[in-house]
Amino acid sequence: MSKLICHQENLDESKIQELVKICPFGALEAKNGTLEITAGCKMCKLCVKKGPQGVMEFIEEAVPSVDKSLWKGIGVYVDHIEGDIHPVTLELIGKARELASAVNFPVYCVFIGCNIKDKAQELLHYGVDEVFVYDYEELKHFRIEPYTAAFADFIQKVKPSSLLVGATTIGRSLAPRVAARFRTGLTADCTTLEMKENTDLVQIRPAFGGNIMAQIICPNTRPQMATVRYKVMTAPEKQCEPSGKITLCELDPAKLVSGIKVLKVTRKEVEENISDAEVIIAVGRALKSEKDLTMIEELAQLLGAQIAGTRPLVEAGWLNAKRQIGLSGRTVKPKLIITLGISGAVQFSAGMNGSDQIFAINKDPQASIFNIAHYGIIGDIYEIVPQLIENLKSFKALACAR
Repeated sequence: MSKLICHQENLDESKIQELVKICPFGALEAKNGTLEITAGCKMCKLCVKKGPQGVMEFIEEAVPSVDKSLWKGIGVYVDHIEGDIHPVTLELIGKARELASAVNFPVYCVFIGCNIKDKAQELLHYGVDEVFVYDYEELKHFRIEPYTAAFADFIQKVKPSSLLVGATTIGRSLAPRVAARFRTGLTADCTTLEMKENTDLVQIRPAFGGNIMAQIICPNTRPQMATVRYKVMTAPEKQCEPSGKITLCELDPAKLVSGIKVLKVTRKEVEENISDAEVIIAVGRALKSEKDLTMIEELAQLLGAQIAGTRPLVEAGWLNAKRQIGLSGRTVKPKLIITLGISGAVQFSAGMNGSDQIFAINKDPQASIFNIAHYGIIGDIYEIVPQLIENLKSFKALACAR
């Protein structure tokens, strides 16, 4: 850790004014004959180098390192609604097994809720070594205080080296609370996770608007925490015979108290989610007007596909924001995705490059979408899409005639 110290005893009015002028960020302020360092300080050390000698001092303190041998295992938070396990949990179990095998760690799950003991059995079919269940009436609805208390109790008892949480509404709320409680790092929306031999978790995610892939590690703290979006990882095959065990955990009743009272629960209508779609047609800037979406809708109907798009189309109001693919939209992994007039910028590609088959159409032969596409056509979508529609109609008519 680094910090800047001001030795007030060596100050006078002239030195204060001199230091105030030196700071390019305005982080030094004169108040009642003293000098204050504000939150605007960037640790540039100009005040130390160019200021009056003996007034400002920059100190670097050694960061205490954690005993990594005391932290073992990969933990997965079980995201669920009334016991119905979210598919992202199974994807994280698959990744946890892969990471754990690299350092010979067990895989744990922490399941928090009400009347979930029987549902926990399902997790044992996916290669989990132990499921820790916190089953209390007070945990029926997600309330941040008791859920954080249960999660923290699991960490204190089990000491997992790494924790994986789904980037769902609940996961995004819970993970930062837990990370703050243990003064550890948390990397959001990871696209790749790797395990080093010394048990440091390499957390990789797009940064600076997707222009670079940042590799983040927490070498001095445990547990290491990461959130991952749905459809980024691959779920393991379900095993016929369960393995592992279920452990029912007890929690101090005082920790189940919350300042939040659930008065009413209103269920949302089930909406069509592009993350679950098996076939997607994604449209980009090449679409000239909103009325041209009728052509895309006709193709989608013939293929039984859902329509999605890039950010410009959403901002133009042509598509619902829930149909946006990319870093600021949804992550998808369909069996087939057809991209129409999409250049393939990193922001978009990060949300769909795990698709089984990528079929790209773009009139620019240098478009980066062709770097990740399995099949590609160089041409104008206004010429190719109508042709595809006619071919599909002919094929279906022929199939019906037989």
